[in-house]
Amino acid sequence: MFTSFPALSRRCSGALAALILALPFAPARAASVYLEDLTSPELQKMIASGTTTVLVPIGGTEQNGPHMALGKHNTRARLLAGQIAERLGNAVVAPVISYVPEGTIHPPAAHMRYAGTLSIPDAAFEAMLAATARSLKQHGFHDVFFLGDHGDYQKNEVRVAALLQREWAGDPTCRAHALLEYYRSAQAPFAEELKRRGFSAGEIGSHAGLADTALTLALDKSLVRPDLLGRAPAPGDGTSGDPRRATAELGAIGVRHIVDASVAAIRAQAAPALPSKNPP
Repeated sequence: MFTSFPALSRRCSGALAALILALPFAPARAASVYLEDLTSPELQKMIASGTTTVLVPIGGTEQNGPHMALGKHNTRARLLAGQIAERLGNAVVAPVISYVPEGTIHPPAAHMRYAGTLSIPDAAFEAMLAATARSLKQHGFHDVFFLGDHGDYQKNEVRVAALLQREWAGDPTCRAHALLEYYRSAQAPFAEELKRRGFSAGEIGSHAGLADTALTLALDKSLVRPDLLGRAPAPGDGTSGDPRRATAELGAIGVRHIVDASVAAIRAQAAPALPSKNPP
């Protein structure tokens, strides 16, 4: 017997609905570890549920030779902080602080001699760090960690953390930390690994050289200009080292050092002890 199209359509729709109802519900998408991706109620719920550690990544906007983008530190700090937070399991990442001391403006010194570098005074930088930490304490975080991707302002992080510890001495609900292990692990330990693979100290360099460029390639290769990477460094081009043999695979060594050392240090310093979401 012929069945009309409307009747057939209703039967198919009913069968499809029954099939959908019989399927298990897909789990809700995991919340982002990045504070700026969350709504205020979502963050409040996470803090109440035990996400009480917050990482404050600090970058910088500076020249990185002719082959690497000005925002290298900002992107690296955000991505590395995200990996660290994921490993910890009860941490979120605050927005990157991208305005940092980079040398005097008049007359221009250090990286300020190159177009695009942005510099602010130490006092302004430290005031920004302190206000950021105070804001996060107000919202219920127990531990605020400063993660600096640039070497020159590590001392500023230490000063601000010490200032806040004195300020909060009578209120044990929150502590501030300068996570120096984050930066240190990208220096000597990474360089030693590269030397064992046959690279010289001169090639590894200290700024925009092999180590610096490889680390950036491992995290966001779009920041490196491949057509310029193959050129030998020239005097005065803002490069210390030789980036020509840098690869993402070499950079991954540095990423592991940074994440492992940072996670271990945070677990040792934060209270209470942190659960392991994704153990190494």
